[in-house]
Amino acid sequence: MSPDVDSTQVWKLRDSLPSVSGSGEQRVDAVIDELEARGWSSADQFAVRLALSEALENAVEHGNKRDGSKRIGLSIEIDDKRFYASVSDEGSGFRKEDAPDPTLESNIEKSSGRGLFLIRNFMSKVWHNDQGNVIFMEKLSSPKKN
Repeated sequence: MSPDVDSTQVWKLRDSLPSVSGSGEQRVDAVIDELEARGWSSADQFAVRLALSEALENAVEHGNKRDGSKRIGLSIEIDDKRFYASVSDEGSGFRKEDAPDPTLESNIEKSSGRGLFLIRNFMSKVWHNDQGNVIFMEKLSSPKKN
């Protein structure tokens, strides 16, 4: 851990992003920088980068339907043991049971459902609001190896 990081403090980021592919890349980079400064493993950093990038892209593509007049809400909290994020869009939402399972043979060639599958598999916990236009993600840091 770098000497300029106060491990007792919670790092927070709140932002509203344009509904454009890649608009959250700088925010994702800042999150990874913070995780690295706090000593999170490269595997955990990879998991957070992948899940957060997928959630932001899903908000642009599926939530806001690439409508440039709509916004994406982003809220993040990081401490030494926990990453938490919520990503919201202005879309009508979805029902998680309607998302195709990309592991089923009938869905192998469908692109829809892969991002959510990856998010669920790389985060410790994932849930949505009732409307289905906000995703909440939590990742607990892996135990340190001696």
